[in-house]
Amino acid sequence: SVVDAVAGAVEVQRELAEKNAELPGHRRMDFRIGINLGDVVVKDDAIYGDGVNIAARMESLAEPGGICLSGKAYEEVKNKLPLEYDNLGEKSVKNIAEPVRVYRVLTKPGSAAHRVVRAKAAVTGRWRTIALVAIVALLIGGGALAGWLYLRSAPPPEDVAADEGPALPDKPSIAVLPFVNMSGEPEQEYFADGISEDIITDLSKISGLFVVARNSSFTFKGLSVDVIEVGRKLGVRYILEGSVRKAGDRIRITAQLIDTTTGYHLWSERYDRELTDVFAMQDEITAEIISNLKIQVTMGESERIRRNTTESLEAWEYYRKGRELYWRFDFGTFHLAQEMFKKALEHDAEFAVAMVGLGHVYLDAARFGWPTDVPDPLARANDLAQQALNADQTLAEPHDLLAYVHLIRGQYDRALAAAQRAVAMEPNIADYHKTLADVRNLSGLHEEALEAMMKAMRLSPVPPDAYLSLLGRIYYSVGRPEDAIPPLKEVYERTGWDAAAYLLIASHVAAGRIDQAKSLAIKDPLFFNSYFFSKYNAFKHQADLQRFLDDLALAGVE
Repeated sequence: SVVDAVAGAVEVQRELAEKNAELPGHRRMDFRIGINLGDVVVKDDAIYGDGVNIAARMESLAEPGGICLSGKAYEEVKNKLPLEYDNLGEKSVKNIAEPVRVYRVLTKPGSAAHRVVRAKAAVTGRWRTIALVAIVALLIGGGALAGWLYLRSAPPPEDVAADEGPALPDKPSIAVLPFVNMSGEPEQEYFADGISEDIITDLSKISGLFVVARNSSFTFKGLSVDVIEVGRKLGVRYILEGSVRKAGDRIRITAQLIDTTTGYHLWSERYDRELTDVFAMQDEITAEIISNLKIQVTMGESERIRRNTTESLEAWEYYRKGRELYWRFDFGTFHLAQEMFKKALEHDAEFAVAMVGLGHVYLDAARFGWPTDVPDPLARANDLAQQALNADQTLAEPHDLLAYVHLIRGQYDRALAAAQRAVAMEPNIADYHKTLADVRNLSGLHEEALEAMMKAMRLSPVPPDAYLSLLGRIYYSVGRPEDAIPPLKEVYERTGWDAAAYLLIASHVAAGRIDQAKSLAIKDPLFFNSYFFSKYNAFKHQADLQRFLDDLALAGVE
């Protein structure tokens, strides 16, 4: 009975979720369950065939604690249990010739089965009569009984405390995972990502909430995640996750808010509306989060959240495409990002954040010497930042852009003022703290730079390489080379960046490790002059630069 198999799977996951809730994170065991209906071949004590293979593939597609059904199994149960299902589309799976349609079991709209404990009454009692053969043939579970028994009885390992992740902040904390693109079209990824980013941006405007940066929460994109583990790694109490399906002029968004200390959901909803209602749906999701977390929002914050940066869906879509291209930080997509931002402004000439996006493109052109359509890209970046402020004085983004424009021009005091203004306006944005740290470091305020960098790292606990490289430079500047070496080494080994290599060489020398410093290879000997002597990365004080040059000279780097 497929009906009994699904009911039994929900009961198994419900009971395991309840048991897990009583245990610390390192002792929990999550199972995945896949269900399929099909013929099997029985030989001795084992079963074979496509029926089993497809069930195994369904299991691998399920999230930890979740349940996935094949299309055949779904057709048997879709109207027979008080459950709902999320159509994940057709998937090509290993060792199966034809794609298989996959459904995820939900116990209510938008919530995974293992996150809701109310399903028990609806399904308890039905599955007790399932024959052992049916369970073996239809359910393939992840994990092992011996492992489960061991974890329940084993004492906590001694090093657990060291791997507990960042401590929870003293106010409600949340990470927004990238919403899953359910449209079946990879080119629609920008749309789903854009909705996630907009929600992050709105939540970041609330002073009573701690919001993890996009560049950390998006490291989980495309992964089957355990929200409890994600919460531990990011150091947050709550996770928002969801999915987006865009089809023609309709859009469906599912969202669920989960408490990472228990794995249970606090709120879930499914929105199915006209595409033109997408901004209203984002506002409603933000409002639900605020309500469920019982956060006090000031009048000013409420106004800033409700203020739409554009009313044009076309402008928003071009802006989001531009952002997706810009985030690649690649010369190959540089001009494409520029064109997308320009098209966004063609649809809405007052779209301030699109002005800032285009300004960052010109800023990078000035920093890296990329050709553009203007003779002075830095001046163009400055003009766009000013235009954005004229269009919307509530935005912090233009101040962040201006901080780098002033820094590159050697106007350190103005750069500091702009960076501090951005942080004051939106203290939840990790990038603004990172900009402030960068400006302070190059201005000679090294201890203050480290303070700002630590705030950026807490807001982005899975930091990108640029964060780690800057952290290494700041540690070197404050005379802590031993602390500078690990992040710089990580960046250098992963990327081979010459900037990280030079900083790592100097840090090894300052730490008394001349041999290690001399063993590092420089790919482009001309890079040093074009980078560290350029006006785009210039120290305000000659003494800071000279110390760096002296350490490099000791390693034989001229």
